[in-house]
Amino acid sequence: MKNIYFNVCSLFTCLALLSFGCSQSEKNISRPNVLFISIDDLRPSIGVYGDSIAVTPNIDELAREGITFTDSYCQAAVCAPSRASLMMGIRPDSTRVWHLGDKFREINPDAVTMPQYFSKYGYYTVNIGKIFHNYMPDSVSWDEPDLRPAHYLKKDWLKRDGETFYISEEVNVSQAIKRDSLLKIRPVRYADGWNTGPAWEAADVHDTMYYDGAQTKLAKETLTRLAKMNQPFYMGLGYFRPHLPFAVPKKFWDLYDPNEIPLANNKEIPNLAPPYSMNSMYELRHYDGFSHIGHPTSSYKMSEDTIRTLRQGYYASVSYVDALLGDLFSHLMKLGIYENTIIVIWGDHGWKLGDHNSWGKMTNYNIDLKVPVIVRYPNQENRGVKTDGMIELVDLFPSICEMAGIDIPEYAQGTSFVPLTKNPELPWKNAAFSQFHRRPKVSADGKRYMGYSMNTKQYHFISWYGWDPATGTRGEFKSYELYDKEFDPFETQNLAEREEMRDVITTLSNQLAAGWRRALPNNQE
Repeated sequence: MKNIYFNVCSLFTCLALLSFGCSQSEKNISRPNVLFISIDDLRPSIGVYGDSIAVTPNIDELAREGITFTDSYCQAAVCAPSRASLMMGIRPDSTRVWHLGDKFREINPDAVTMPQYFSKYGYYTVNIGKIFHNYMPDSVSWDEPDLRPAHYLKKDWLKRDGETFYISEEVNVSQAIKRDSLLKIRPVRYADGWNTGPAWEAADVHDTMYYDGAQTKLAKETLTRLAKMNQPFYMGLGYFRPHLPFAVPKKFWDLYDPNEIPLANNKEIPNLAPPYSMNSMYELRHYDGFSHIGHPTSSYKMSEDTIRTLRQGYYASVSYVDALLGDLFSHLMKLGIYENTIIVIWGDHGWKLGDHNSWGKMTNYNIDLKVPVIVRYPNQENRGVKTDGMIELVDLFPSICEMAGIDIPEYAQGTSFVPLTKNPELPWKNAAFSQFHRRPKVSADGKRYMGYSMNTKQYHFISWYGWDPATGTRGEFKSYELYDKEFDPFETQNLAEREEMRDVITTLSNQLAAGWRRALPNNQE
């Protein structure tokens, strides 16, 4: 099945070879363009990251022309905090965006986001799709905010998320009925009440019939227009898949035999982990047939057939986005702007596919924290390389500034990783920092917590506290978690209570308290 797909996508590979002979735009643009591509809920289930199941030839091809960061982490494993941190260039305790419903612009009215900052240096900024959290397009940040395909500009859909659309008319009717009922109970809802329906769909339709395909067509049209301007552009292009529901064209489902997709390596919650470490799976519970699923800490077990279908749907969704990116990159080459464009692909957090008896994100475990980051930029010294230098999503802001030749803002709390692109073996950060706010309504014990996570090369250390949401301050210490990344990469055994690990706990606790500034390369602030 993979061979068929590679033949279909071979156009991108051929064009990549031809592009070296293509002339660049005749106009003189002093700075490179930026194409900033977010892929929602994307864990490193990509060929270039060693996933032998994933069919991702176009992302893999881009990686062969750029650099792949194999040890990269988000700052919080849920959309709003992760994206706010990345786009503002500061960490969650500075953005004060800690959970899904927090709106960064209301909390930080004077924030200068990455596109705002780039506009100060002459960039024309455009947003298509999910860059900030869903229907928080933040018009302040863009010259052209929240562009959408014409078909989706209906009045009742303006607060609707791109992931909520299906092909089935029967589902569409059911969604509208359910939404009306939900809004009568509470008029303000996530996704404006449209996030109902089946957890997957495999309609035999053209790629552009689903939302991500339609917005890719719009992105190509917009790029054609931007290429004619005499100033560089910064385009934020946010894909909704592989976010639930796994609704993508049937041909991408057909790439995978569900019985050949391996199941999770860590099917249970970590031994001796505190119950509040786990998310409640409420995201999946919204979809048809899943309202009954229990908390991961319960005895609930999903049937293997359902597990395999969901895993197939996730991989199909990744392959769908990959195909759309191949089409997009080919268009950049045809326009003659591919070589002068910084291209960044990133996932906002990972996603559990049955790992830890769970589905979704929203934990401090590395299955949710580790993300793909792939970068290709003009005049890059090393191409087709990988680095295990530890990076964080908060590093993207300063890194892209350096690639574009503009000043890095003094307030940035990340570190430019451009030196790693020049020397992938360079000694780099000794730790990455993340956190997660566990709210009472989704906590196993109904209480509130904040967990602070620190990854070093050898260990993953998590420190849990009570949390005061009114003041945004930690309260009483609750517990530690400790995982040995070398001997237990899938995080099955919490070692924090072992007597022989006491000194390790003390060392890591002090390092976590010292914070991100002491983890910078060569400890240089």
